[in-house]
Amino acid sequence: HQPFQPTMRFNLLGVLLCSLLPTVLCFPPSRANGISSSTSKQASFNGRIVQRHDLRGHPTKSLQQVGSRPFPLSMAGTDVAGGGQEKQESAGLKKISQFLQKNFFVCGMFVAVTMARLFPTLGKNGSLLRPELVIGKFGVTLIFLVSGLSLKLSELTEAFSNWKLNVLIQSLIFGAWPLCVGYPLVHILTKYATNLLPLPLVEGLFVLTCLPTTVNMCILLTSSAGGNVACALCNAVISNLMGIFATPAILMKFFGNSNAIQLPFGEMVLKLCNKVLLPVAIGQGLRATPVKEFYTKNSKAIKRAQELILLGIVWNAFCNAFYKGLGISIQHGLFLFGLLSVLHVGALFGLIPFFSLFNYSRPQAVAGAFCASQKTLAFGLPLVNTIFEGNPNMAAYCAPIMFIHPLELLLGSLFVPKISKYVEEGDKKAQ
Repeated sequence: HQPFQPTMRFNLLGVLLCSLLPTVLCFPPSRANGISSSTSKQASFNGRIVQRHDLRGHPTKSLQQVGSRPFPLSMAGTDVAGGGQEKQESAGLKKISQFLQKNFFVCGMFVAVTMARLFPTLGKNGSLLRPELVIGKFGVTLIFLVSGLSLKLSELTEAFSNWKLNVLIQSLIFGAWPLCVGYPLVHILTKYATNLLPLPLVEGLFVLTCLPTTVNMCILLTSSAGGNVACALCNAVISNLMGIFATPAILMKFFGNSNAIQLPFGEMVLKLCNKVLLPVAIGQGLRATPVKEFYTKNSKAIKRAQELILLGIVWNAFCNAFYKGLGISIQHGLFLFGLLSVLHVGALFGLIPFFSLFNYSRPQAVAGAFCASQKTLAFGLPLVNTIFEGNPNMAAYCAPIMFIHPLELLLGSLFVPKISKYVEEGDKKAQ
């Protein structure tokens, strides 16, 4: 016989059953169990379900107690059902926990914006917590220090040699996006569709088009779709290093003499080098020390710390925005969500055949498409926070970046099977 494992719920129900024991004892055991006591085998109860047989050989079950008459099977079933329900609840909680861990950053952004809306004075610049110092300076430095520590430049040698493909991808990231997408969007939304989005959000869309590609996501999706991972890794590194110089230059040209950017270009680049390039270089140097082993063993916890710092940047930006009475309406948010979805899907599936026109292999075309169609949040938020420091429209400039991040992950993952099939078909044709 299989022993019955007691649980907390079983113990509580046991107390209840014991309190009902006098009532149960008022009925003959044959009535309670539907089994004749003269034809039933007696057995003791040691916290388990005992199997019994009647004269016809039909197996029956009852829950029995030591030195007393058996409990009705219906009551035993209550305990068993309770244990099953507890397992179901435990499984449900486990699924929720797995979902939150898998989508920690997306859920965290929702929490950060909600907390900023409820308690804007807590996270605004100059508050007791001093987020502009703790998050804006020390936190961002830590992000890029860890990025340098995790970067394996030794794996990029072969990918760097294909300079023609790299130049094409970087031209699309810093040339085609601002010129062919950013400027036309700004012109249409400010001249012919002025009611669709307010001006700060339109400017935020242009800021998004000037950003480098993602660091981790384009590599992950390229690998899942069977693309050239070395190519994706190489261009992710080149793009984010170029972004220190290219992104401020394009934004300075776009905003001109407006008050949106208060720092001179040279001072801005120097500040970005101190905030980005220097920590990355220090991180690379630390790879030759025992710190590398510590990072390898604790990479998941360190990555989670990076995500928390990025969420802190989001929280600080929206606290400042809500404190000054600025926000994004649901109508504008939905339009922005739809527009960015169309732009991302169009870029992804338009760039794959575009790279094929230059006789690049399908894995290279997939890597190029993922790199050239995505915009970084991990580098974008600190970059925007540095360039537009003190600007009242900071939250509007960050909003498109926050919207595009979950979209890139969701839509990219959705189309990975289709793109993977495209790569496999190319391999079969090559054979």
